Amino acid sequence: MNIFEQNEQKPEFWDGHGCALCENEKYAEALAAFEKAIAINPNYCQAWNNRGNAFCGMKRYAEALFSYDKAVAIKPDYHQAWFNRGLLLAEMQAYGNAIESYERAIAINPDPRYIHAKEKIWLNKKLHTTVEA
Repeated sequence: MNIFEQNEQKPEFWDGHGCALCENEKYAEALAAFEKAIAINPNYCQAWNNRGNAFCGMKRYAEALFSYDKAVAIKPDYHQAWFNRGLLLAEMQAYGNAIESYERAIAINPDPRYIHAKEKIWLNKKLHTTVEA
């Protein structure tokens, strides 16, 4: 078995390949790569998270949410998946749930991007509520 074939047996190989495809907006191909990573290791949370990103790129939001939920079920302290989950929920206008996801990400890693995203959603939710009143 050559080195390429050895790498094909690792979920990291397929996950990295899928990420490169996502960067080029080849979401269907990326999804196939993430599925290969998950087939090798069903508990590889990075592939579940990135699978969610591919589904988001395809605007298949229910499947993206399932993928993010699976990633955080496998690794509850996976802040990037919590953040991505928040981004998706904000896109779906589920602002309360988005804020909860951001809060989970911030509790694990107080990254300024996470804090800013939460504040932006909180402000949008507050403005939306005020306009309706």
